[in-house]
Amino acid sequence: MPADARGTTADAAVTVRLDHARAERTALPEVVYGAGKTRAQVAAIMREFYALAGFALATRVAQHDGVALAAELPEASYDEVGRVLRCGARPRSGITIAVACAGTSDLPVAREAACTLDALGHDVVERYDVGVAGVHRTLSVTPALDACRVVIVAAGMEGALPSVIAGLVKPPVIAVPTSVGYGAAFDGLAALLAMLNACAPGISVVNIDNGFGAAAVAHKIVSAC
Repeated sequence: MPADARGTTADAAVTVRLDHARAERTALPEVVYGAGKTRAQVAAIMREFYALAGFALATRVAQHDGVALAAELPEASYDEVGRVLRCGARPRSGITIAVACAGTSDLPVAREAACTLDALGHDVVERYDVGVAGVHRTLSVTPALDACRVVIVAAGMEGALPSVIAGLVKPPVIAVPTSVGYGAAFDGLAALLAMLNACAPGISVVNIDNGFGAAAVAHKIVSAC
């Protein structure tokens, strides 16, 4: 690692090492995971990233912290559904990526993916509440999804939606199991196993509730093309 690839920032409770060269190495800048961090820690990290690159992004920022930080950080905005906080902007890519989810209960995960993609500079087509319980809804959005470079699909319960969409569209599908469902859903494990066992080819699967991870994979796919 070059000596200037990492910076340091501190508050009264913690010192962190920031990876400022990550975007150059991997095409994806370091993103702050807000869960478990204090508001002061998130603010200090975001300020340093923004000062050096004119951009900073954090996920899983609690609502009370996100609203407060959006009011004090430079060029900041906060999405309360996706819990994503951003400062500044990256250049627009002109690439369109779709994010779909089965039901309204899956929205926090879907919005985490959509907000991350938008912050990274991509155009996002969002189609929500299109689960297979009303398969006509799935079919009605297929043309819009098919026109995108990558499709992210979030679903809980039995996790069937990614398989159905992957059987209908040309772009690669990234499946995100969510922890939505009754007891035998096992907090998303049933959906995860269903997606891993999907018979439709062209599906990759990320961890339960990991909307950010799905967005990162989609970003890397389009950045490599």
